[in-house]
Amino acid sequence: MPAPSHDVVIVGAGIAGIVCAIELLDQGKRVLLLDRDQADQLGGLARRSFGGMFAVDTPEQRRMGIRDSVELALADWQSFASFDDHALWPQRWARAYVGHCTEHMYWWLRGKGIRYLPMPNWVERGQFTPGNSLPRFHIVWGTGKKLAETLIGHLQQHRNVGLLDLRFGQCVQGLLREGAMVIGCQGVEETSGRPFEFHAETTVVAAGGINGNLDRVRENWHADWGSPPAVLLNGSHRFADGTVHDAAAGAGAQITHLDKMWNYAGGVHHYAPTHPFAGLSLVPPRSALWLNWRGERIGPQPLVSGFDTRDLVSQVCRQPRQYSWQLMNRRIALKELAVSGAEHNPSIRDESRLGLLRDLLFGNRWLVDTLIEKCPDVVIAQTLPELVERMNALQGDTAVELGTLEDEVNRYDARVRQPDRFQNDEQLRRIAFLRQYRGDRMRTCKRQPILDQKALPLIAIREFIISRKSLGGIQTDLASQALDASGKPIGGLYAIGEAAGFGGGGMHGLRALEGTFLGGCVLGARAAAAALDGRNLLNP
Repeated sequence: MPAPSHDVVIVGAGIAGIVCAIELLDQGKRVLLLDRDQADQLGGLARRSFGGMFAVDTPEQRRMGIRDSVELALADWQSFASFDDHALWPQRWARAYVGHCTEHMYWWLRGKGIRYLPMPNWVERGQFTPGNSLPRFHIVWGTGKKLAETLIGHLQQHRNVGLLDLRFGQCVQGLLREGAMVIGCQGVEETSGRPFEFHAETTVVAAGGINGNLDRVRENWHADWGSPPAVLLNGSHRFADGTVHDAAAGAGAQITHLDKMWNYAGGVHHYAPTHPFAGLSLVPPRSALWLNWRGERIGPQPLVSGFDTRDLVSQVCRQPRQYSWQLMNRRIALKELAVSGAEHNPSIRDESRLGLLRDLLFGNRWLVDTLIEKCPDVVIAQTLPELVERMNALQGDTAVELGTLEDEVNRYDARVRQPDRFQNDEQLRRIAFLRQYRGDRMRTCKRQPILDQKALPLIAIREFIISRKSLGGIQTDLASQALDASGKPIGGLYAIGEAAGFGGGGMHGLRALEGTFLGGCVLGARAAAAALDGRNLLNP
């Protein structure tokens, strides 16, 4: 083997790879950072994310009167995860994340210049399985774009930047071994097809998950969800295709829990796609009616976002046709409709306090108008008969029956108009519960009928399952070192971020409490870098 020209090669320049590189440069190590994409996409999918991060007992929580603790957060995590008995490392990583996320993720990012909105969001509260007992979803002021740009700035302006070799358009296809050690990687340049081979003392895999490859998503579809939908949208990174998972497996790494995924039920076709089946992930309005392919309200428990994202996917997948409709009016859409990601939250992305206040007071008119004008899955009408006609025209059949939809809407609206003391509709009870927290009250309508002449037009949105995150991946110990099938560390090989299921090959178990994806990338990356410096960041 030739003498390595780098101490560490990192495969993937998303948030995990960038954080790891920063920490390694702090140590004076020579770092080769490879990415398959182009230079303007440095930071990966995180730069387009909303930027929510799960943290425990923070200043933002305390200012809101939220008394959180590691013990409570861990109990919530373990409840929602429903861990398999054999998920040893995922459970260890869950305890490590909850115990260390505030010190080694939240405060570390604060030290880099990251700030958060003052009011944490309360998501994944749980429905039949208890979830977040308290609000823990801290939104980066500036979204994931600010997070990525801030960390990229620290990387590019690092005092040891001369030790960094950053290369783009590099498709890693295999890992190099010498005996029991991984000694680098090999692959081809994305555009020219020229082969390359790099040697290093340590190789860190940070190349994302498998959910950008819809064939692999279908192959690993969880048994709870039955068969994969005929239409499945892609909300992941186009290069998150599992190629480096195969390379790691070829080097002896154990790949686990790939059937554990974080998909969403509110996907629509992207109106400006950059790859096949590209989708947008909606945050469905709580006051909308969630209907099946026939226009019937899905139940018996009505679907409401914010409680159990995985259950929403399960309910839609149980339908004979695995897509759904959201029925609302413009007033509901302005108040409640959102799209995940930096692109569709410009007020927060651009750090505009005035814009954010405007959106909270008057609704996000730009977003609603953009979706109505450009999204192929959105139809509008002034009357219900006209809306049904357009819904069926969009789908190319007559599945939605006017009489059925009229009955559902009139029944719901009658319940909306009932006094509180007679309220027995589960969706309306949950809306009342949501509005007790100020962070949700500002974004949730109070007792809004669908058929309201002052709130027209009517809006129907056809929604599909959208593939997003891999909760499984390369199994690792608490130092982020890749493990083989016997549970032993593989010399010279580490895995971080989504490639490692955000830690341990599946630290979320069956469900995620949200905000733990970016946080897992930061924590796992710092743990790997610390281990390469002889330190243990995440004490067991």
